[in-house]
Amino acid sequence: MPHAWHLRSLRAALAAAGLSACLAGTLVADPLRVVTEELPPYNMTEAGKVTGLSTEVVEAVLREMGIEASIQVMPWARAYDLALHADNVMIYSITRTPEREALFQWAGPIAPTRWFLFSTQARPVTLANLQEALDKSYQIATVNQDVGEQFLLSRHFQIGQTLQQSNHYSLNYEKLKRGHVALWISDELNAIYTARSSGDDPKQVLFRSLELPELEDGGFSVAFSPNTPVKTVESFRAALQRLRADGRYDAIVRKWLGP
Repeated sequence: MPHAWHLRSLRAALAAAGLSACLAGTLVADPLRVVTEELPPYNMTEAGKVTGLSTEVVEAVLREMGIEASIQVMPWARAYDLALHADNVMIYSITRTPEREALFQWAGPIAPTRWFLFSTQARPVTLANLQEALDKSYQIATVNQDVGEQFLLSRHFQIGQTLQQSNHYSLNYEKLKRGHVALWISDELNAIYTARSSGDDPKQVLFRSLELPELEDGGFSVAFSPNTPVKTVESFRAALQRLRADGRYDAIVRKWLGP
């Protein structure tokens, strides 16, 4: 029969093991962190609440999965860095490109998009192709680390020379309107929304200098950080497919974009 102190030691060891298992379970079950930026009308903050076309799709999918997760809005460069390096992070609205393909786990497109180089009706720039913009050294407003900037960097444009970087789409619109830059790279809906939010008529201000179809394949997507459990990603894909199949996805898109 073991001595009393042996029994106490055994109980302490078992308790410690149970606590360790419990802590390990907690670490495995870290809550999903959802990050995005201010990109109206896809994701934006209104009256302290995150809303928008992409946000409503994401929230509907998470409900379908039975997951509760708060959405954090932050500058795109910070959200992008978190999704690259932190565990259990979901990011939206993000464009899927060949350069980004291996960096994330992709869960599917959630919103249509069209991209342009915009100039203004007051100072219109007509471009036959992107190379012409580079050859003429036009100053272009970009957002730090967003797909538009990455796209232009991959085509030999350079920050501080032809690219004028900021963290806010609204600031880029003001740069364009005031003539501080000749062009602004932006998604079309975001450009229209930003102009209207400034009290302007987009038709009277914005001039579509060049469409960029390379950025439009698949639209905006949802991606997960590399260390997010694969089951979470697969569950999101399956839930999104159910929303598409039963019409809930189309209803959200119609609400924001019309029939």
